Amino acid sequence: MEGLDHLERGRNHYEQRAWAEAYRMLSLADQETPLGASDLERLAMAAYLVGRDDEYLRTLERAHNAYLNSDQCARAVRCAFWLAFRVLMRGEMGRANGWLARAQRLLEGDASECAEQGYLLLPVAQGLKLRGYEAAYAAAAEAAAIGERCGDLDLIACARMEQGRIRLQQGQVEAGLALLDETMVMVTGGELSPLVTGLMYCSVIAACQQVYAFDRTREWTVALTHWCEGQPDMVAFVGACRVHRAEIMQLRGTWPEAIEEARRAGVRSQGIDRRAAAAALYQQAEVHRLQGEFAAAEEAYRGASQLGLEPQPGLALLRLVQGRTDAAATAVRRVVGASTDLLKRMSLLPAYIEITLAGDDVEDARNACRELEDIARSFGTGVPSAIAAEARGAVDLADGDAQAALGSLRRAFEVWQRIEAPYAAARVRVLIGLACRAVGDDDGTSLEIDAARSIFERLGATPDLARIDSLMKCAPSGHSHGLTPRELQVLRLVATGESNKAVADELFLSERTIERHLSNIFTKLDLSTRTAATAWAYEHSLI
Repeated sequence: MEGLDHLERGRNHYEQRAWAEAYRMLSLADQETPLGASDLERLAMAAYLVGRDDEYLRTLERAHNAYLNSDQCARAVRCAFWLAFRVLMRGEMGRANGWLARAQRLLEGDASECAEQGYLLLPVAQGLKLRGYEAAYAAAAEAAAIGERCGDLDLIACARMEQGRIRLQQGQVEAGLALLDETMVMVTGGELSPLVTGLMYCSVIAACQQVYAFDRTREWTVALTHWCEGQPDMVAFVGACRVHRAEIMQLRGTWPEAIEEARRAGVRSQGIDRRAAAAALYQQAEVHRLQGEFAAAEEAYRGASQLGLEPQPGLALLRLVQGRTDAAATAVRRVVGASTDLLKRMSLLPAYIEITLAGDDVEDARNACRELEDIARSFGTGVPSAIAAEARGAVDLADGDAQAALGSLRRAFEVWQRIEAPYAAARVRVLIGLACRAVGDDDGTSLEIDAARSIFERLGATPDLARIDSLMKCAPSGHSHGLTPRELQVLRLVATGESNKAVADELFLSERTIERHLSNIFTKLDLSTRTAATAWAYEHSLI
């Protein structure tokens, strides 16, 4: 009777989502009398949710064998699928492929349709992405259709989420987000199992962040937080939830809270969720970098890398602010060159442009900016367009076209201000200030730079404060000519007698760009000939 009591209590706790007690009671029942297959699944899930990953795998394998022994092939296949999924998340590719192969073999010869056939289409869809997104989308759509015919809501949710992510990767953002929203209706409605609920929350939030759909990111992260808080025993998914919260806090400018939340995420994920632990370290590194805590940032980036996460572009941006521009350029060129995924390139190109501009490679930055603009147009959402506009403004400013830069930078600033992203808005204001200086608007320069400085001081963004000081020290005395550094460079070369073509070759720019620089120089200095410009350069000791 005692064993039966433990079993009944374990089942009751499981239904009430009291995972620790469910795990304890079911474990006691299993010690007294080996559990049947369905109760082994319950014990496995409880073990997973309280952070006992190895025990989850062992118990789920027992459930798989118990289903086989009772000729419940479909349920055995489902256990094999989730075993494969979990060991794949742990980086054990061989074991994952082995379990998937076993699952596929068990279904061979069974003519009747079952939901498990749909589950096995999900990894097929993943693999088909290498051949083409439409083939992958078709496989995910068929999995969803099987789920609908079999009435399996977990399968439908997994397949819809995969369809949505594929559309996002194709740049069809509106269609992709619609599919993810449909998935989240099922998630927030409590229609799914605990495992699939947690997986969908994490996957959908990550996908929304990739396309900068910050309104949805915040909405679903709040929902995930409530879901986690309603299950205080749960360990799984809590670390990932805290990482998402830290990312939002960083965007909103609450950096001390962001780094503390990321630390908590790392603690909750250690030994349980390698990906969440790596993301937590990367998030800590990002805030440390922005605050000028370079040693701590370096350590955290390296920790993320050791857990398998690519630490770029953050580490390259750290090298840039450390003054190691060549190292930054080498790193960011490597990772951009190796990335073909549209969403990944969108996340890398802004850093690539910033670093190449710092290295004075305006032509390379311009080409990257064109690609970034193309991607942003396909997204059709505000933040990607703001990122592209900021990049365009920075490139135009470096190219000597401050007036054009101002238009792009103002558009970017409006977006960052609207979504309440103070650090991003302040960085744009610095560029606006530099553009105002280039066109001779001293009041505009002072207003923009002072506003940016105030935000950086509040946030503790010491590297950005140092950069402002450096930029202002480099300002021309009395702002007497308003030439940009690039225009001064062009003027010096022209004054030595170089032709436009020779200047363009030396600076790795086009002749058309040099002509525009000269036009700006003539306008700012109120000159009309190369001879007059040369004389001006000699008078002002530029040669």
